[in-house]
Formats: sequence, C-alpha cells, structure tokens
Amino acid sequence: MAKKQIIIINGPNLNLLGKREPEVYGHQTFEQYLEVLGDKYHKTVDLQYFQSNHEGFLIDKIHEIGFSFDGIVLNAGGLTHTSIALADAISAVKTPTVEVHISNVHAREEFRHHSFLSSRCKGIIIGFGLRGYDFAIQTFL
Repeated sequence: MAKKQIIIINGPNLNLLGKREPEVYGHQTFEQYLEVLGDKYHKTVDLQYFQSNHEGFLIDKIHEIGFSFDGIVLNAGGLTHTSIALADAISAVKTPTVEVHISNVHAREEFRHHSFLSSRCKGIIIGFGLRGYDFAIQTFL
C-alpha cells in the first residue's frame, strides 16, 4: 500500500511553540512533536511540514500541494479569524483539510470564536494540545 501524502501547515507565531505562552500552548516545540509524529507514522505516511508567518506563503503552499496530496492539517493561527483569502485557497483545491487548534479557542477571547476556515474544512479539532495534529492525521488514514 502506498504511503499517504499529508502535510502539516502552521501559520503565524506557531514557530514559537515551546516559548510562547507555555501555559496555553505547552513547553514542547513543534519540531520536537513532529519527530514523535514522524516516528509514529513513518510506515504509512509521507509527512511533510511547512510553517510561515506570512499569509501569502501559506496560500502558495496550499496551491502547490492541493491537487496531489491526500490531506492537509492546517493550524492557521490568528489567520483563522481574519483570512477570507486562506478560506478561498482551501476551497480552490481538491485536497481535504482538517483545521486544528491547540487550545480551546471557544474558551478564549471572543474574536477567536469565529473561523473563516471551518466551513471549508473536512473537520475541526480544537483544544487537545499538540495531540490534535495526531488526531487530524488519523482522519486521513
């Protein structure tokens, strides 16, 4: 059986995981967690990773892989609540997307309660910490 091609795309400020607000996001860097995921899924998934603090780079990446990959795991960070362009990019491609949020956005500030992306995604995983990425990968297997 061929490996599934899945990409994790992280948006703004997620490069600071492990340093940024550890009481909300934890002490582990994403690169450390990515090693855990790589070890777990190396036999079944060709797992790739992309992070950018720039909206256009995220859109470009979705366009680049959006017709050939089996799944996108997307944590758009703050762009979730502001980017119609990112929502349009998700709609424009064939590859299904799962939206992930490390924290429970509904238990946080009011502006985080709305996502422009959710209606364009296969599903949403919210509030399970970094394990949400693992849960999202499982939806494609």
